Amino acid sequence: MTRAVTPAASSARGALGVSASLIGFLFAVELTSGILQGYYVPLISDLVLHLGIRDADFNWFEAAQLLLSALVVPVLAKLGDMTGHKRMLLVATVVTAGASWWLVVAGDFTSFLVAWALQGFYVVWLPLEVALIFDRGRRSGRAASQTRRAAGLLVVALETGAIVGALSGGAVFTALGGDVGLTLMIPAIAVTLVFFVILFGVPESTPEPGKRTLDVVGFTLLTVGLLLITSGLTFLRVNGPGTWWVWLLMLAGALAFIPFGRWELRQKDPAIDLRVLRQPSMWPVQLTAGLVGISLLGAQAPLSTFAGTDPANGYGLGLAATSRSILIGAYLLSMIVGALLFPLVSRRSSPRVALIAATFLVAIGYALFLPFHQETWQVVTNMVIAGLGSGALVGALPAAAAAAAPLGQTGIAAGLTNTTKTIGGSFASAVFAVVLFHGASTVVGSTASSLSGYLVVWAICAGGALAAAVLLFFVPKLAFADPVTVSSP
Repeated sequence: MTRAVTPAASSARGALGVSASLIGFLFAVELTSGILQGYYVPLISDLVLHLGIRDADFNWFEAAQLLLSALVVPVLAKLGDMTGHKRMLLVATVVTAGASWWLVVAGDFTSFLVAWALQGFYVVWLPLEVALIFDRGRRSGRAASQTRRAAGLLVVALETGAIVGALSGGAVFTALGGDVGLTLMIPAIAVTLVFFVILFGVPESTPEPGKRTLDVVGFTLLTVGLLLITSGLTFLRVNGPGTWWVWLLMLAGALAFIPFGRWELRQKDPAIDLRVLRQPSMWPVQLTAGLVGISLLGAQAPLSTFAGTDPANGYGLGLAATSRSILIGAYLLSMIVGALLFPLVSRRSSPRVALIAATFLVAIGYALFLPFHQETWQVVTNMVIAGLGSGALVGALPAAAAAAAPLGQTGIAAGLTNTTKTIGGSFASAVFAVVLFHGASTVVGSTASSLSGYLVVWAICAGGALAAAVLLFFVPKLAFADPVTVSSP
């Protein structure tokens, strides 16, 4: 007997097919994002020699990219809400591809610095992808749950790409006989191909009807505040806490948010809707992104240096570069597992409970470093626990922000989680650099930082995650869930 297919069933299957196709194409985009984040890491020493600079100078590349990403993400995310998220995704990809090709030919510090900073446009990919998925899911009435599942898969792609990039960067460099230019062509080719993946494979979102204008004054004030704060944090890391004007920069940045807030509250279509931001389902998510950014973006370098420190200093694991890579690989794999588990836990309990559990895992993982850091298996265990929570939060936070945002503001809400995460990471990098530098041990060697410095780093990471978990208790119990629908008999 042949079963008739109802129009509703056919529509549901069609929507499912579009969603699966969309996620597949975006999976390729995030895979490339991961490659960009992992590919250059094993090449840093060779890039330093290629450019004729010092190892410490490479920190300026990372600082410039973090600074630019904090500035451009809110603007591009808002433009995505206004004109279409796919359009802004293409714009960000064009800039990233152009910068990646510029790196191939850049032969001096300044040009490489500018190109490296511009390559940071890729950080807006994930928020825009979350907004695209949420827009498609809204048509089925299951936008929140679909976005959580899809975001988890995108994080899997991101971390897989990071592993592939980290493993292939050095191998490609060796295979090409140490040719830096040819080696740097690989990520440039990957980003170029991704442009066509987006162009032909990703459908456009549906912007909110009505005429909307970009709040140029609001974004200018926001940019000034972020620029002053993040640049102040960068100079704090480089010049140290004894430089008075560094603190003046950050104070000026904080004060810049006063006129910003007053201006935004008077606008019909503000750059950032502060009324939405102060809702109990939104502000804890944004603060959580900043607090978790402390460990996500700031703790990896200290963990790597601790693992490589000679135990003759009284602490450290004394691991070679290959063993440290395996350690980092275990952390990335645990992030993949955490990203996959988050939607399952959300379905069995609630998204709010799952978020709280993830932040507690991060707090527990870093708190365990305080008593247990003498053996390699202890460090691996701690990193895996923290990685499970971190992996869940990378995709869950922008998805939660999108679910809490009103129609027409999903992109900017998801993008703000990236901006606050970047600020948290910049703060952590600056503070950790100062703590570890001033704790430098002179008993055995001047390059090793004292154990007390590392204990402070881990305590800050654990404390930040614990504070985030407490903040999430203020979120309404049914936040971020799909609307409850009652079918007629």
